[in-house]
Amino acid sequence: MSEQQKQGWLEQRLPIVSAFRREYIDFPMPPNLNFLWNFGAFATIALGFLVISGIFLALNYTPSINGAFASVETIDRSVAWGWFIRGLHMGGVTMLFGSLYIHMGRGLYYGSYKAPREVLWLTGMGLFVLVMIIAFAGYVLPWGQMSFWGATVIVNALGAIPVIGQPLSSLLFGEAPLGDMALHRMFVVHFALAFGAMAVIALHVAALHVTGSNNPTGVPTRKKVPFHPYYTTKDSFGICLFLMVYAVLVFFLPGILTLADNYIEANPMVTPADITPEWYFAPFYAVLRAVPSRLGGLLAAAGLLLVVVAVPWLDRGPIRSARFRPMIRLGLGAAFLAFIALGIAGMQSPDTLWIWTARIAACVWFGFFLVLLPWASKHDDHFRVVEAD
Repeated sequence: MSEQQKQGWLEQRLPIVSAFRREYIDFPMPPNLNFLWNFGAFATIALGFLVISGIFLALNYTPSINGAFASVETIDRSVAWGWFIRGLHMGGVTMLFGSLYIHMGRGLYYGSYKAPREVLWLTGMGLFVLVMIIAFAGYVLPWGQMSFWGATVIVNALGAIPVIGQPLSSLLFGEAPLGDMALHRMFVVHFALAFGAMAVIALHVAALHVTGSNNPTGVPTRKKVPFHPYYTTKDSFGICLFLMVYAVLVFFLPGILTLADNYIEANPMVTPADITPEWYFAPFYAVLRAVPSRLGGLLAAAGLLLVVVAVPWLDRGPIRSARFRPMIRLGLGAAFLAFIALGIAGMQSPDTLWIWTARIAACVWFGFFLVLLPWASKHDDHFRVVEAD
């Protein structure tokens, strides 16, 4: 039987090759995508490194309050190549969240959330929420001072939710004070949901291949180019640059984004001078801390993300790209700066200046999504959207 006949036999019974060619080689793409469209691929690469390195770390980790911190130290100092595996994991979190934030920012700027891409947007936001849960659970696992007290802050915040707060806190962390039960459950959540995130990525990509990619103009184009070789080469070049930055974090700056207090074993009797989250949680922590009420702070912090989830229904205007919406472009720029300001405020001590910075920045963020965006979308009707050549 010839090779062509063998392929025909397999193709009739399991058409993997033709499906791969259709979806990843011949798939039609707009010809004008810029470098910001690379960050979805970057996020996928980072998550892949995190899953692979996490499996190796789990082989040497002990999920108990008496063994967790020591096992992490052993991985760093005694396990062959343990420092490298842990560096991949720690640097990978930063690279993943950086890629996701830019990926979402690009979607907001170019209107990639508009019909018929609502499901694509929702799967992407669902993935981000899932990654946040995974990252928080992983943050608890080293059982350093910031790990313990960060988890304590979340336990207290969840406890403020009426009716379901205490049962939910008990389900996730067990009984107070935090101990072996909380650590073991966080280990299971962190490990299991990582594979769930891979499944959501597959769903997200499937939704993308149903609707096709948006483009910087936000206008459908008649001209299309195949994904390969036009975008495989572009993505490959971008991934090389991405891996160079990743390598700098792993080999030269492995601890630059890790708080010094987390290299001290958790001690429930000693509270750190400042409880500071990792940078990717800082905007939400700033809002949580800026609202005097625990429940109000939790709702406001969740609202930062919920308004982004709801943006396909907040923005009803016919124009997609902020390139052609001057008011939205300015407002979105202010919202992005406000989010950065929240991140900076969340990493600082809770004095009056940073508390008020967080409050003002949060007002700008919510003002854009809940006031300016719906109002401006009603005034886009006089524009006529046509198909581009």
